[in-house]
Amino acid sequence: MSLVAIHTLGCKLNFSESSTIVRQLEKNGFMRVDFTEKADIYIINTCSVTDNADKKCRNTVKGVLKQNPNAYVVVIGCYAQLKPKEISNIPGVDMVLGAAEKFNMIEHLHSLEKETMAIVHNKNIKETHDFVPAYSMGDRTRSFLKVQDGCDYFCSFCTIPLARGKSRNVSIQDTILKAEEVASKNIKEIVLTGVNIGDFGAIQSYNETFYDLLVALDKVEGIERFRISSIEPNLLSDEIIDFVAQSNKIVPHFHIPLQSGNDEILTKMRRKYLSSLYQERISRIKSKMPNCCIGVDVIVGFPGESEEHFLSTYDFINSLDVSYLHVFPYSERNNTTAKKLPNKVSKFEKTDRAQRLRILSAKKKRHFYESQISKTMNVLWEEENHGEDLMQGFSENYIRFEAPFDANKVNTIEQLTFEEITISGLGSARPKSVLHSN
Repeated sequence: MSLVAIHTLGCKLNFSESSTIVRQLEKNGFMRVDFTEKADIYIINTCSVTDNADKKCRNTVKGVLKQNPNAYVVVIGCYAQLKPKEISNIPGVDMVLGAAEKFNMIEHLHSLEKETMAIVHNKNIKETHDFVPAYSMGDRTRSFLKVQDGCDYFCSFCTIPLARGKSRNVSIQDTILKAEEVASKNIKEIVLTGVNIGDFGAIQSYNETFYDLLVALDKVEGIERFRISSIEPNLLSDEIIDFVAQSNKIVPHFHIPLQSGNDEILTKMRRKYLSSLYQERISRIKSKMPNCCIGVDVIVGFPGESEEHFLSTYDFINSLDVSYLHVFPYSERNNTTAKKLPNKVSKFEKTDRAQRLRILSAKKKRHFYESQISKTMNVLWEEENHGEDLMQGFSENYIRFEAPFDANKVNTIEQLTFEEITISGLGSARPKSVLHSN
């Protein structure tokens, strides 16, 4: 039996696809091992959003060849779609699979003998129309369920449309079948993932919307809660917010990309909203769900972003009732309009601005946690042991709790009263009851 190991870089969507690809290989006689172990084939699922994609890919390949110099190395993912020739020239890489080919890996693996020259299967992204459902399992208590792929937005800084193609999905009926399949694995929470999930149904013939999908998922038996991974502010409608507010299963947690709080920069980024709309979305969420957790994506150092532009973003975010930030220094990408823009921001300034926003994020998170003390909430305990005999889990509104490790509590939802914030910045609580068990 051949041993396979996979390493995933990037987003939740990549994790769902990695897990699905490994299950396909297991059905064909492979056995999965940890990526740190010796394997016959190593798969590297790459990301193009993060900085230094080439460096990360090269270092990962070097690492696996130290474990097994004769291992067959396959590189897939967004970076593989965008830069197949670059990857094929990395010493030790045997196969490169683009967006349309990664789910057909078993058809391409005729032998696990090292190649003298890397084999590349990479179609033009315009030819990629199929949607392959995917979900993760076995890695975490929660499952990442892919409900949408691709993007039609073409923001000026982003290569994702070039890496993943046009927005697409399958029908709600087929999506529900996948959710039920996840439910049959005794998984309590599904995180809905995609490139632009709010665009669900936009170019399909099903005449269905993301709101319709949420309504249908709310009725799925066996899953205790659904979490929306990320949704664009212009696609987060009143209808969606109001439904989540009264839903028994869709949890009060939104992650809403902002990218900039300055309208001039937003326009240069080719975003589909201005700061006023973003502010409206936050206000409506908080009016309907005062305890809702709201995460924010921000890019600093976009070309032309002056200190004044940055300060207006800082002040804007500071004024919002949000819970945490994901901060990204702008990273230049080939084949994007942003690369051609003048007035580049220095690395020093980007680093400085990112640090200031991360400090603000820590303050926002602390404030949110403090606002929830003494409240009762339901915590899903994760499988991982976090050292010092501690376990962690998340409430519906994404507060991370820790407690003494108890194997009997793994994959259970426990009702707790939030008592205090620990030294490590997590929640500590007094148990009330176990609601759902293994």
